[in-house]
Amino acid sequence: MRGDLFVISAPSGSGKTTICRALLERVEGLSLSVSYTTRERRPGETDGVDYYFVDEVKFGNILNSNGFLENARVYGRRYGTSRAAVESIVSRGLDAVLEIDVQGGRSVKAAVPEAVLIGILPPDQETLRARLFARGRDTREEMERRLTEARQELVALKEYDYLVVNDDLEKAVARVEYVVRARRLRRERAYDVIDGILEETGEGRDGSSNG
Repeated sequence: MRGDLFVISAPSGSGKTTICRALLERVEGLSLSVSYTTRERRPGETDGVDYYFVDEVKFGNILNSNGFLENARVYGRRYGTSRAAVESIVSRGLDAVLEIDVQGGRSVKAAVPEAVLIGILPPDQETLRARLFARGRDTREEMERRLTEARQELVALKEYDYLVVNDDLEKAVARVEYVVRARRLRRERAYDVIDGILEETGEGRDGSSNG
């Protein structure tokens, strides 16, 4: 049984990174696919944990060899999801989580229609602005640019399968967890169990008797 592919996207400052980390701690069988990026590593970030930090040449080489499931340019930097890494996760029956932007989410959905897209929303613009300022790592000009782009991203998030408002972190994590666990209960993921029971009782996979 193959695992599912979950994409979590949000405008900057909406809390998707915090939600993803909490989700991975609370739900078994989830694995985060670490993205590649050409942006510089920030203080406190670890290569291979937060991102794989590469230069333009290496990124281009991976892109040219069709190594990315999706890739996008965001704020002048390039980001990409390893096709091989995602396949390694889902082929082992684990669920893969991608923490990527809306551009990437669209590309993943086009390549993998069964992927589940989850959007994280701020409760209002003032909260979003306050969260961006509280991070303290962007200039005022950069923050205003992020707010402008956030409005465009919010429109695009209407295309997503599920939308979760992060008005309370604990509740937001719980809502995303509900989506993941409910997805695991769909009928296709129980086919192997049903087939095993039918084989044990001497019936074919279509329910017909083998006798």
